[in-house]
Amino acid sequence: MLFNSFIFIFAFFPVTYLVFWLLKTARSRYIWLTMTGYVFYGWWDWRFCFLMLASTLTSYAAGLALLKWSDPRRRRLALVVPITFDLALLGFFKYANFGLETVEGILRAAGASVALPHYNIVLPIGISFYTFHTITYIVDSYRGVVRPTRDFFEFSAYVSLFSQLVAGPIVRFRQIEQDLVNLGAADRGRWLERGISFFVIGLVEKVLVADTLAAFVDPALARYAELSTGGAWLAMLGYTFQLYFDFSGYSTMAVGLGFLFGVRIPQNFNSPYKALDPSDFWRRWHISLSSCLRDYLYVPLGGNRHGTFATYRNLMLTMLLGGLWHGAAWTFVVWGAYHGALLIAYRAVQPSWDALPVGLRRILMFGLVVIGWVFFRAASFDMALHLLGTMFVPTAGTLVPEVGLVMLALAVAAWWAMIGPNAFEINHDERGFGWRAILAASFATSLAFIAGSRASPFLYFQF
Repeated sequence: MLFNSFIFIFAFFPVTYLVFWLLKTARSRYIWLTMTGYVFYGWWDWRFCFLMLASTLTSYAAGLALLKWSDPRRRRLALVVPITFDLALLGFFKYANFGLETVEGILRAAGASVALPHYNIVLPIGISFYTFHTITYIVDSYRGVVRPTRDFFEFSAYVSLFSQLVAGPIVRFRQIEQDLVNLGAADRGRWLERGISFFVIGLVEKVLVADTLAAFVDPALARYAELSTGGAWLAMLGYTFQLYFDFSGYSTMAVGLGFLFGVRIPQNFNSPYKALDPSDFWRRWHISLSSCLRDYLYVPLGGNRHGTFATYRNLMLTMLLGGLWHGAAWTFVVWGAYHGALLIAYRAVQPSWDALPVGLRRILMFGLVVIGWVFFRAASFDMALHLLGTMFVPTAGTLVPEVGLVMLALAVAAWWAMIGPNAFEINHDERGFGWRAILAASFATSLAFIAGSRASPFLYFQF
């Protein structure tokens, strides 16, 4: 089910919302959120609900074990076994064929004639996100950062919370624990205006900006070999803003839905194209993922505590795995390595870079990000290298149709992403009639666009 669909806006959400606020206790609301979360998730394929349930039961049991056991050996067992189970599920569904194809390629390069099996595996939507939820819960429980809950439905409501289930943000239990505890006493009107405002802004980001850009980006990149240098740059700039507004739009809607149900979901994007350097970019882009990679991978590896070489190694390993998390393809690994190299290079030249004018640093960083998105978007290395060659070597070819409208769409997207405020920089409360009229018009326009086009899934569903 998509947030930007009539079935969600006019059926699933109203029913879920009305019943939720008719219920009076926290536990009844946990149960309702769990039920609706499974309905929402099962809309694509009900069979995958059993995977999420298995991961939920395993992690919940691990939390109870960590409450009960004080023996270090048993506690380590309660940490390692469920995480291994979660990673095994993720590894099979997301990386099994990738691993087999990689091994087969290595063997063939070594001269061996071998054909390994290829499995017809369907990737469950959102498995990477809810796996991160369960793993961070187990690790935080083991570390004593959170006290594991004894209420199964409180935990299952956290894992299956429909607003952030299939494309994030990656919400740690400790970030919403207090709101879950107080859910029975939540006030429906407290964050009502804020929730509606966030949701509509996110809908505009997705439907009016990202999908408008996709209308020329997708056809252009489908014929990437025909593009001229100008066409390649326009296509990649369009994709740069399409990806941002698509994912930011989903996260902004998730935050708004959280407010409407009494749960404060944390910010996931903080105007990343305003970043001044690689470190700043990763403090702003997909904040929930980058902070998880930092806290659960980079820091345990040693962070920057053991000298320059170890710091560079840890940065590169973290970004390589971050790239692989996004997809089972070597293009994602190279994208991760590219950003690892940018982080390392920035540390090496930080004083000189930071001495440059702010505007120049922002432009240079944005250009570096656009180059990286080539590998992220490309279906193969051939496509990535061809696009980069076309972008940096003057090449004749096609531009894009209706270039005037394309330039206008890019200008609007660039202003909002690089100059205008993001959703968290707007005061959503008590804005008065004018703001409500703007929201109503924006919502109506978005609905008209949805009605006039085929439902467009969010790009991050594939990760």
